[in-house]
Amino acid sequence: MDKIFFRRMQFYGYHGVYSEENKLGQRFYVDLELMLDLSVPAETDDLKRTVDYAKVYETVRELVEGRTYRLVEALAESIAQALLTNFPIEEVWVRVTKPDPPIPGHYDAVGVEIRRKRR
Repeated sequence: MDKIFFRRMQFYGYHGVYSEENKLGQRFYVDLELMLDLSVPAETDDLKRTVDYAKVYETVRELVEGRTYRLVEALAESIAQALLTNFPIEEVWVRVTKPDPPIPGHYDAVGVEIRRKRR
């Protein structure tokens, strides 16, 4: 399966279980891999035969910046389902990274990865 990928899209959102996260917000990074057959768009050089990257970005931006989730798991699932519903892809991999969560300890970031297939 061929792949379109997005690396480290950056957004500012208000997701988390703590009230401060919902008030102050924080940065989130989203990585995507969209699996589909790219042979037809490669042969035709026609945007209508593939995934419009700008529309994918806007879909993700609306979910990360326009809604509030308690869990990054729920955010990742919403992203995956929106992409499977609105774009001609067979499978999607989503990583949501929370680089500055309000938990004690020393680490670079926390986050989740999910993979979903078209049913």
